Amino acid sequence: MDGIRKTTMQMELQIGGMTCASCAARIEKRLNRLDGVSASVNYATEKATVDYVRDVSPDQLVATVEQAGYTAERTKPSTSLTDSDATDPVQLDPAVLLRQRLLVSLVLSVPVVAMAMIPVLQFTNWQWLSLTLATPVVVWGGLPFHRAAWTNLRHGAATMDTLISMGTVAALAWSIYALFWGTAGRAGMTHSFALTIARADGTANVYLEAAAGVTTLILAGRYFEARAKRRAGAALRALLELGVKDVAVRRNGAEQRIPIDQLAVGDEFVVRPGEKIATDGVVIEGASAVDASMLTGESVPLEVRPDDQVVGATVNVGGRIIVRANRIGSDTQLAQMANLVEEAQTGKAPAQRLADKISGVFVPIVIALSLATLGFWIGTGGSMSAAFTAAVAVLIIACPCALGLATPTALMVGTGRGAQLGILIKGPEVLESTRQIDTIVLDKTGTITTGDMTLLDVITADGEQPDEQLRLAGALENSSEHPIAKAIAQGATDELGALPAVEDFANLEGLGVRGTVDGHTVVIGRQRLLAGWSQDLPQNLTESMRRAESEGKTAVAVGWDGRPRGVLVVADTVKPTAAEAVARLRALGLTPIMLTGDNKAAAQTIASQVGIDQVIAEVLPQDKVEAIKRLQAEGKVVAMVGDGVNDAAALTRADLGLAMGTGTDVAIEASDLTLVRGDLRVVADAIRLSRKTLATIKGNLFWAFAYNVAALPLAAAGLLNPMLAGAAMAFSSVFVISNSLRLRRFKPHM
Repeated sequence: MDGIRKTTMQMELQIGGMTCASCAARIEKRLNRLDGVSASVNYATEKATVDYVRDVSPDQLVATVEQAGYTAERTKPSTSLTDSDATDPVQLDPAVLLRQRLLVSLVLSVPVVAMAMIPVLQFTNWQWLSLTLATPVVVWGGLPFHRAAWTNLRHGAATMDTLISMGTVAALAWSIYALFWGTAGRAGMTHSFALTIARADGTANVYLEAAAGVTTLILAGRYFEARAKRRAGAALRALLELGVKDVAVRRNGAEQRIPIDQLAVGDEFVVRPGEKIATDGVVIEGASAVDASMLTGESVPLEVRPDDQVVGATVNVGGRIIVRANRIGSDTQLAQMANLVEEAQTGKAPAQRLADKISGVFVPIVIALSLATLGFWIGTGGSMSAAFTAAVAVLIIACPCALGLATPTALMVGTGRGAQLGILIKGPEVLESTRQIDTIVLDKTGTITTGDMTLLDVITADGEQPDEQLRLAGALENSSEHPIAKAIAQGATDELGALPAVEDFANLEGLGVRGTVDGHTVVIGRQRLLAGWSQDLPQNLTESMRRAESEGKTAVAVGWDGRPRGVLVVADTVKPTAAEAVARLRALGLTPIMLTGDNKAAAQTIASQVGIDQVIAEVLPQDKVEAIKRLQAEGKVVAMVGDGVNDAAALTRADLGLAMGTGTDVAIEASDLTLVRGDLRVVADAIRLSRKTLATIKGNLFWAFAYNVAALPLAAAGLLNPMLAGAAMAFSSVFVISNSLRLRRFKPHM
């Protein structure tokens, strides 16, 4: 039986040495070849999640990754919420090292390119200075490409790195040969600027500007990519920062403040109005209202009293409460949400770079063509010098100068234009999803609605004056910190101006408030509060409250001097541009769906106002992720728009995540696109701009390869002199840049 029933375990590996998405795919394939192993490798987070049986040891998994040419290290399980953020992010940031290589390479390569292209700068023996400056750029600056190319070679694969390494090394090696053993090293040598197709002796030419320039350009692209990839883990850090750093614990009848990591299960801690609740627990004393919208999406604060459960990182907006901790550290709901986000990142299929896909076919063809050229010229009786000149020319012309510019230039122009319009695009991988999405899921609170409670209606009993009701109610609620009270007080102030003073104010636990205003004893709150003061609501007011609540609104009763006087209705309001935004999304061929933690009545009411037919309501953060998964399982390509902590995991799980910049840092970091403004119409513009940028990148890639392919036959024939090769390379680069600059003319739909 033991041989049949095998227990599956899971572990996480930190992977090092990956340079592109194909590296992640290679490691994943190696791990999955092991019996009883199921692995998922994520290039963005540089982690592998591995499910394995007891017959497979963790050391065997690490060894398998190392045999593939990469490093692997077991991640330590966190014992507390803060442990997982203990690593210094700067030390692990590959963008820092790339930035150093880029800056040094840029300083060295600019004079090399300038001397090669500007005749007046070609002083006596200028070529030797070019060699001195270009060599460290190719050798040290391009070291990441050479390492990756060597790894690819050992495993019979070819990517963009192979092409870059091969072309730059060939250009440098041939230039060294021409300088030391050819005629290019003689004093007074200059580049020929005759743009003619003719057979020439390659030993008189140097290609140092191509070698240094390409290396620097590709480094620039990789630096921007690494900087964007670094943000993959920022959502987790932002989630952890939501937690409190210290807590007031009640021990032996006295309060003392201790660091959060010293809090134990069973400890009783104090939460004052305005403070965050330190950890998950149960209320044992006091009553209050807790704003859990950041975690649950529910727009109305939750009333809590003794024996009610509360969640860490939510905000106490009412009275003072005492909470007994029942979950701490990695067991809390906040920590579980962090795990959800990380799982979503790991499970998200890494976007395979288009350039790598093309290079996988293009590189072997170029190598074969170069070898065939060498063999052909030797076989037909040509000189060894001419044969090697033609073979190396094939490698050099294939070196992707324009290809290196294709993605970063379009991305820089597209993201720059996006920033002007309040749209932040995080990386090239983001763009691939925008073309394919057919369904867009919209969070309600803070995305479609403002996220703030607003006074909507003042309903009076027969014979009462609305202004008087609003004046007395607004004055009393002005002394409360409750979000509903704030909405009423703000509405009264906007309508009537200054409000009278309040005396004998009292907060009635979980029911409402009372006090004296202008000599009137005023009571505001739940219907049963007024009933307890012998102020039973008449039938019309009861019906008004029931109707408002059935529409997802919040209604409170108002009475004074022993009589019920009316009802006030508050609710989260729809953003003025939401309906127009939904219409624009439909025009892009997208199906809008509302996904919210709010109740069904409120969600349906809001959806009908903005033109959304499908609503998924009353969902927890983990349910939001499941809802996205279900849609994807149905074959839909899903975009998600949200703004709260509760949206973070769903934003990551979706094929495209869009965060409202007015929302939380967690949602922004977990998203692929960030919309600086809270205007939902920008979502449609963001998708249009992303699609346009992706189309530009693909056009650039096509033309970059087209120039190379067109020039390859000339190089193979030995007819490509260095100036013509340089001009073709320069023209292809200019074309790519000018094509990318067209994105600056992108216009939003106002």
